Amino acid sequence: MSCPLKGLLLISVCMLVAVTALAQSGETGIRNATDQVKQYFGVATTLMYAIGALVGIVGAVKVYNKWNSGDQDTGKVASAWFGSCIFLVVVATILEGFFGV
Repeated sequence: MSCPLKGLLLISVCMLVAVTALAQSGETGIRNATDQVKQYFGVATTLMYAIGALVGIVGAVKVYNKWNSGDQDTGKVASAWFGSCIFLVVVATILEGFFGV
C-alpha cells in the first residue's frame, strides 16, 4: 500500500471510532440531562404554586379595593385574577403529571 492510502485508511478508522464513541457519550449525556431536569422540576413546580399564591393575594387585595370603591367592573377584574391563579395551578399540576416527577 502506498503511504497516502495508508494515511487515508488510518484517518477513516479513527473517525469511525470517534463517531462511535461520541454517539455513546451523547446518549449518556442526554440521560444525564434528563435526570437533572427531573431533579429541578419539583422545585419549579413548587415555585409555580408559590407564584400562584402571591398572584391570588395581590388579586384579592385589588378586587377588595375595587369593590369598596364602588367600581362597576369588579366582577370582570375578579374573574381575571381568579383565572390567572387557576391557570398557574393547573399548568403546574399538568406538567407535574406529564413529566411524572
